[in-house]
Amino acid sequence: MVRQLYATGTPWEPIVGYSRAVRVGGHVFVSGTTATDDAGTVVGRGNAAVQTKQALDNIKRALERAGASMADVVRTRMFVVNIERDWQDVGRAHGEIFGAIRPATSMVEVSGLIDPDMLVEIEADAIVGAHGA
Repeated sequence: MVRQLYATGTPWEPIVGYSRAVRVGGHVFVSGTTATDDAGTVVGRGNAAVQTKQALDNIKRALERAGASMADVVRTRMFVVNIERDWQDVGRAHGEIFGAIRPATSMVEVSGLIDPDMLVEIEADAIVGAHGA
């Protein structure tokens, strides 16, 4: 199978050695994604719901570049800096997108993310065509 790499063009992808998404056959794996805009600026400082929505929008764009959609997502992993305070906001924002899709998921607390203004980071795995009944 062919391995296809999808980058966003950020300067740290080649430094760290990762791709925003990798597609192998019908499987698409999206790297940990945060709430940044096209310039790399954190969106929604102090607001976990806004950050979750932005991260999911970034994931959606990565999936689309790789020929997949949010409906193809079979697994997400959410990393939250303060789970006690933010789990409901993160969960609701996740549910707005995935309420009908219902992927397997995890939400875990982490001690920090790469930028102290980041409250949540999300990974996604998709199988193209997995949205059928």
